[in-house]
Amino acid sequence: MKLLVTGGAGFIGSAVIRHVIRTTGWQVANVDKLTYAGNLESLAEAGASNRHRHYKTDICDRPAIDAVLAEVRPDAILHLAAESHVDRSITGSAPFIETNVTGTYTLLEATLAYWRRLEADAKTRFRFQHISTDEVFGSLGPTGRFEETTPYAPNSPYSASKAASDHLVRAWHHTYGLPTLATNCSNNYGPYHFPEKLIPLVIIRALRGERLPVYGQGLNVRDWLHVEDHAEALVAVLTRGRPGETYNVGGDSERTNIDVVRAICGLLDEMLPGSPYRLHEKLIEFVTDRPGHDARYAIDASKIRRELGWQPRHSFDKGLRDTVRWFLDNRAWWERVMSGAYRGERLGLTA
Repeated sequence: MKLLVTGGAGFIGSAVIRHVIRTTGWQVANVDKLTYAGNLESLAEAGASNRHRHYKTDICDRPAIDAVLAEVRPDAILHLAAESHVDRSITGSAPFIETNVTGTYTLLEATLAYWRRLEADAKTRFRFQHISTDEVFGSLGPTGRFEETTPYAPNSPYSASKAASDHLVRAWHHTYGLPTLATNCSNNYGPYHFPEKLIPLVIIRALRGERLPVYGQGLNVRDWLHVEDHAEALVAVLTRGRPGETYNVGGDSERTNIDVVRAICGLLDEMLPGSPYRLHEKLIEFVTDRPGHDARYAIDASKIRRELGWQPRHSFDKGLRDTVRWFLDNRAWWERVMSGAYRGERLGLTA
């Protein structure tokens, strides 16, 4: 298998590449233009393998994508390249439209042209897999879960851009016959997580003794999925999924934001008994809520369990403990990340 991964230097993309290099004999071409959130240090393990190669290429650059496809001649594409932070999309939506919508369109057009030129057997085997989010479905009430057939109702510029990309992938399958697969996942967490997201940001700020901002009253609910479980799910869909189908991927781990923050504080109290910031929960500060903040997400992952035999291996409690430990043991990694374009500033306020 020759696999092309877009966004392979990002949080989820790097986890997928590490998983593929560890568990298969596949060759991996990694297309990533290295925005502020792309980090080749997350791929040090894969970088040591002669089966991984990075291309610093923008998915919006059609001639460059055509050239990569001609050189790599992939059997499958995993499309993860995206702008992904809701707050950042509220502050400035243009990069989200450019990368998530225009970039996906450009990649689909290049892939379609490449696929049409393949010989019959290779054409039949080829797959284009698009990775998306549960946020495209909008906000749930206190009960119910998102299914693959749940109508789309995105509420942020980020989720609207991902919804658009999902629809493009569906259209290229139904109109042109491109053998596509799609997944919608819940909130990921784990090692190498870029620190603009809730869990790594809280860990890092707590280690520095800084205030821990919690939006509103912290009662918004998210379903948490360990990134290594997600990587395994994506490979399962790629190798066993049916073209044209969508699969929801969730961790069965619903938690309110405030419960997640308090759990991190408790773990830091335990792991750092000599910390001057114990009890870390005293650092929590409730701040102005995000505009249009969705109340609850929850994924029904019964289809991927039933049809492909995948299920998450990490419980949230154990996965969170391991994640906190990873950030304690890899301070040099996140300190380098925090010394660059991202400094932990608050984004996403409309005024």
